[in-house]
Amino acid sequence: MQAIVQRDYGGPEVLVLEDVLEPDPAAGQVRIAVSAAGVHLLDATLREGVAGPFGRAALPMTPGREVAGVVDAVGPDVEGSWLGRRVVAHLGVLSGGYAARALAPAAALIPLAEHVDEAEAVAMVGTGRTALGILEEAAIGPDDTVLVTSAAGGLGTLLVQAGVQAGARVVGVAGGAAKSALVASYGAHPVDYLEPGWPAEVAALLGAERPVTVALDGVGGTVGRAAFDLVAPGGRLVMFGWTAGEAIALSAQDVFERGVAVTAAIGARMFARPDGIQGLAREAVDRLAADEWRPATTRFPLAEAAEAHRALSERRTTGKVVLLT
Repeated sequence: MQAIVQRDYGGPEVLVLEDVLEPDPAAGQVRIAVSAAGVHLLDATLREGVAGPFGRAALPMTPGREVAGVVDAVGPDVEGSWLGRRVVAHLGVLSGGYAARALAPAAALIPLAEHVDEAEAVAMVGTGRTALGILEEAAIGPDDTVLVTSAAGGLGTLLVQAGVQAGARVVGVAGGAAKSALVASYGAHPVDYLEPGWPAEVAALLGAERPVTVALDGVGGTVGRAAFDLVAPGGRLVMFGWTAGEAIALSAQDVFERGVAVTAAIGARMFARPDGIQGLAREAVDRLAADEWRPATTRFPLAEAAEAHRALSERRTTGKVVLLT
């Protein structure tokens, strides 16, 4: 079978398409004939040799932790009824998603309804579950004005939709005309952060009567700090990462003087939920099947995994980046 193999740490060029042996499922596992695999910013971090939540990636490896496709083999203790079923799964501590076939824990499988697109399912099983965890913390209501940074990304587009569906006024910050148009298509007010003075544009758009009450930020750096500065006293900033490469520069004095609650929504808190993070994944896929959320995707052939990584790091993509086999 064909798979993307990484034998060195480095840039996207280390992701090479090779012919490899098909893996055999062990106890508790199934093998999935992959049709779609998700590309995550964590994949790029691990590719560079930076330690992720499970440590530094051991080489050689095949990246990828989100897959959808058809179960074509099961481990010795796994129900045979899974064979032939369309599923989506987050591989957890495993990798191997950038391949024609991948192993997945049977406990991670989520069946797909016939009408569900597999690339969109991949966009929901990881990114969708994260969005739900953020939304639990944000507790958005119809009286809120919500500011979403990186609003045209895989996570941002879901947060924008959720805010609009909650009846809130939503402002989505994105870079460039095409991304701003995508944000607008979901019913939010787009603001282009590539334009100088964009925070002033947000303030002018909202006016004094409906200032930002909730900011959802996964960018960090100066963009995240601007989002914090736009939140009205009594509002809240929910942080879920810093794709800019640095966290928001905030002091306790900043928080105290502004009267803004600052919380983090992902990580240990999501895993500590009563039904675990898998419960969020199931709910996210259910929302897709019910047509409640419409995930945006940018799709590449498996052989172009290196280009997919380049495009993601250069912010040339919208929505979730997905590889198709």
